[in-house]
Amino acid sequence: MNFAKIMNGLPLALALVFSAIGVQAQNVKIAYIDPLSGGGASVGEHGLKHLQYLVEAINAKGGVINGQKMEAVAYDNKGSPQESLVQVQKAIDAGVRFITQGNGSGAAIAISEFIAKYNDRNPGKEVLYFNYAAVDPALTNEKCSFWHFRWDANSDIKMAALTNYMTDRKEIKKVYVIGQDYSFGHAVRGAANAMLKQKRPDIQIVGDELHPLLKITDFAPYIAKIKASGADSVITGNWGNDMSLLLKAAADSGLKVNWYTYYAGGSGGPTAIKQTGLDHRVFQITEWHTNVPAPAMEAMADAFLKKYGGEAAQGWWYLRMKNQMDMFVDALNKAKSSDPKKVAFALADMKFKNIIGADTFMRPSDHSLFQDMYISSFGSGTKHDEEKTGWGWKTISMIKGQDTVIPTTCKMNVPS
Repeated sequence: MNFAKIMNGLPLALALVFSAIGVQAQNVKIAYIDPLSGGGASVGEHGLKHLQYLVEAINAKGGVINGQKMEAVAYDNKGSPQESLVQVQKAIDAGVRFITQGNGSGAAIAISEFIAKYNDRNPGKEVLYFNYAAVDPALTNEKCSFWHFRWDANSDIKMAALTNYMTDRKEIKKVYVIGQDYSFGHAVRGAANAMLKQKRPDIQIVGDELHPLLKITDFAPYIAKIKASGADSVITGNWGNDMSLLLKAAADSGLKVNWYTYYAGGSGGPTAIKQTGLDHRVFQITEWHTNVPAPAMEAMADAFLKKYGGEAAQGWWYLRMKNQMDMFVDALNKAKSSDPKKVAFALADMKFKNIIGADTFMRPSDHSLFQDMYISSFGSGTKHDEEKTGWGWKTISMIKGQDTVIPTTCKMNVPS
């Protein structure tokens, strides 16, 4: 059927009505591009469940822009920056103009640069990239882009909070730094060394190494080195299997140290922590956890766990993805358009009170969201547990969003 010929043959008033109906019939598609196979699959698949749940809730409330439905479309990047670009192009070819990704800063940098170049070459067909979890500081500093928005705190902000907490723990004498050998792992390693040297020069860094990303199946040799070093604490930015398998190897060897992490709460992490027997000795920094008192968020997390938790009983992880999608809906409705450029301008300086009642704000100069951050420990005596372990996360420190703000070197090219 030739829509243009039909429209030309209709009276103007009827054509306008037909056109409006046609516009409303178009779904607002968002592509999810993350690992759905390989070593990062457990994390990627669970993140997809988050997005699907949120999209279902948005549509149940009437959708966006006068009733348009939202649609999540999944693409497997296998954890590879190169494969990410193949999948981004597939999504664009399928008419998708909003992309979200989070697992892997190498993939995030590749996607951000690709989309910026694509938009320069295709005015009027722009694509917008929502980053819900890739936290390399470069993404909102020297590699910033108008077309990229980040909903998670960058790794320097997280390390600053962790090392501030560690500064007052005088029992910490020897620290081992271990991470993944790619851009994010290098950022964590550099920040840990620099910040500990500045805040606690008396602490010895007794180990500092990187390992291949999502390639190691047995971390026993690394745990043996940590043991031999005499470390009392470990700092790691590991995620996915690299986090859960590292903790599992620690449990198998009986390693008794404190762990300061970004992602110990990911798939399999809580179970591995319980196996170590380290009650409230594994720490994580996040924007939320299940034992933060917030009735609306608790109810949503419980409903998600019941629907999507599965046998592993994996619950809600990402308040930041909830923030992302709520703000996306607000921006669509504010712009009264699904045009990515108009949505970007609506998001660029948005102030937003999220589901836990906290004030957040998007910084227009680099498109970073600032929000409250929680340092929590995993162990006994909590209201909500994780992965049926009987243990859960407990807040030990909270940093207000305005206190996490750090300078940016971003020189953003803003389109007219």
